[in-house]
Amino acid sequence: MKHPLSLALAAAIAGLGAPALAQTAAPQQAVSSEARQANPFAHVSPLDLQYPQFDQIRDEHFAPTFDAGMREHLAEIERIANNPEAPTFENTILEMEKAGQLLGRATRVFFNLVGTDTNDERKRLQAEYSPKFAAYRDAITLNPKLFERIEALYEGRASLGLDAQGTRLVERYYNDFVRAGADLDEGQKTRLKEINAELARLGTTFSQNVLAEVNDSAVVVDTREELDGLTEQQITAAANAAKTRGHDGKYVVTLLNTTGQPPLSQLTNRDLRQRIHEASVVRGARGNQWDNREIVAQVLKLRAERAGMLGFPTTAHYVLADETAKTPEAVNSMLRQLAPPAVANARREAAELQAMIDQEQAAKGEPTFKLEPWDWAFYSEKVRQAKYDFDESQLKPYLEMVNVLENGVFHAATEFYGITFKHRTDLPLYHPDTRVYDVFDKDGSKLAIFIFDPYARDSKRGGAWMNSYVSQSELMGTRPVVANHQNITKPPAGEPTLLTWDEVTTMFHEFGHALHGMFSDVAYPYFSGTSVPRDFVEFPSQVNEMWADWPSILANYAKHYETGEPMPQALLDKVTAAAQFNQGFATTEYLGAAMLDQYLHQLPADRLPQAGDILATEAAALREAGLDFAAVPPRYRTTYFSHIMGGYAAGYYAYIWSEVLDANTVKWIEDNGGLTRANGDRLRATLLSQGGSKDALQLFRDFSGAEPDIAPLLVKRGLAGSADDSAAPDAGNPEPVNR
Repeated sequence: MKHPLSLALAAAIAGLGAPALAQTAAPQQAVSSEARQANPFAHVSPLDLQYPQFDQIRDEHFAPTFDAGMREHLAEIERIANNPEAPTFENTILEMEKAGQLLGRATRVFFNLVGTDTNDERKRLQAEYSPKFAAYRDAITLNPKLFERIEALYEGRASLGLDAQGTRLVERYYNDFVRAGADLDEGQKTRLKEINAELARLGTTFSQNVLAEVNDSAVVVDTREELDGLTEQQITAAANAAKTRGHDGKYVVTLLNTTGQPPLSQLTNRDLRQRIHEASVVRGARGNQWDNREIVAQVLKLRAERAGMLGFPTTAHYVLADETAKTPEAVNSMLRQLAPPAVANARREAAELQAMIDQEQAAKGEPTFKLEPWDWAFYSEKVRQAKYDFDESQLKPYLEMVNVLENGVFHAATEFYGITFKHRTDLPLYHPDTRVYDVFDKDGSKLAIFIFDPYARDSKRGGAWMNSYVSQSELMGTRPVVANHQNITKPPAGEPTLLTWDEVTTMFHEFGHALHGMFSDVAYPYFSGTSVPRDFVEFPSQVNEMWADWPSILANYAKHYETGEPMPQALLDKVTAAAQFNQGFATTEYLGAAMLDQYLHQLPADRLPQAGDILATEAAALREAGLDFAAVPPRYRTTYFSHIMGGYAAGYYAYIWSEVLDANTVKWIEDNGGLTRANGDRLRATLLSQGGSKDALQLFRDFSGAEPDIAPLLVKRGLAGSADDSAAPDAGNPEPVNR
């Protein structure tokens, strides 16, 4: 969801707070014309579709561009606010949409690089400028003269002669300014700036701590024998990782920023599995320089104070009022329906795993042991193999990364939407591991440029995501340049990149976001691409996952990396049959994180935990929600839950909320002929091209012709009829009324 500044800065620094304006408005040394000419951000990039000039961009370019860009944009805003002419849509709203271009070019690149390939200088700049950007943002949203003009247009919007998109733009600007504090008195505005400043500082520190903890918590392994179960390629990668960290002759198992770690599904050494799990779950709470508990406590307190100042009882009420969910009660109601059947399924799955453990230990003549979190992935793979007669290692030779991308992800888009792709090597890269593609529309015209950045590295944040370097809008005459990022382990030089099934579905998922950005066809930058409510933005990406195991698509890309032989039909059938396997676990670990997010942000200010109580509060929240199943910990714990320190605060539920819409949409597509151009054209025209130019749920209705129903989701996840009487009746309601 976009902040009302301009396309430029909104996507890059959304969510940052602000200090006193004086910190930003202080006199700055002028940038010489010579220096400006040498700065690649000084002008629109001359490359195709304004693709960034990565080969010319240097870290020293950012600070002077940030300073000059803020000065220029604030001067533009002052001209708009002090315009002696009566406010009009053209001289106020459209001028704001066009303002801030210099800063936007630099911040989009900078914040994307901070996520994909950071370094000490970029970390320093991030820490230095996050409060400055926040002050600059507050200088705009808390400008009383500017708000007077926006408010006048809002009140008279019916008589402005605007089309529906123009009217919505006025309404969104007004709403965003009010939510940013434009209606507060001067004393409240001063305090709000202080809160935003501190939140900016804390958010930056939290994110840098998370990355430092992931790297510092990597597990050192002394012997090759302990890595039994890993492939030769993985063992070589672990040896290389150890060498780069100064542990020659040893091995290092690196971590991802989730609670669960992929090697746990393969390692036969239970002690090592336990070490890896325990290293994962204590991140951010080890009492070292990267401990995040105090930061979390302060952030929750400041957010609650800000929400109260803006007229909302809790942070969750404030956040959700601007989402499709609208209220905490709506979110709680949905989560409450999902938690009991999810936990019931997880407990049944756990019983199967325990039976497998008991059987194996008895066969070896050894005592059995209780299933623990570090055992789940390992034994679920054994159960999967027993039930469906295959495991992940059988799939991987058929899932070579570039082939999956080009003959799977791209092929599905070609079949469904008629678009085509061409790899190009003439554009500069910000990292040598990235790949660039031209994207052509069904009529052969250039639609977009797509960047693919697949591999994990120490300088890259965890997870998978999409971002935009250039967004589409008619007003600015721009077409999209978008990127997808994953954290796939890079194999040794000369070895193929063979994917897990989860990495394949993630690739399809993230490309759904890319399509949302590339298909954008809106007039104004504010509405471009994925600029939709947070609990709607995951919907198109989740729909795109359906093609991963669609028979004709799977058959087109699932081919052996050495022989080119297609995956055997019997194995294809097993992949499809196993689609609902382990869904109790997957849903429960997700809901655990979503519930924690809601619990913490639905607490009133006087009941928020202190730093020392963060972990105890987590445990209490899970008990209250009926999700305190020790074998299935939350997907994220609060101290490394980057989502809720950023744009998903009180919004991590969005994935499952969007999945309700996704399940309905997938069912509609399946019921109406499946993979056809007619269905693709309909989805593109009614939804993907519209960005945020219409109410989000109306876009869903325009496509499906119906209201969303939770039933298809329950079926998809194998949860229909799965609830048991032991499940907590109030699961999903972290802050009941009158408690």
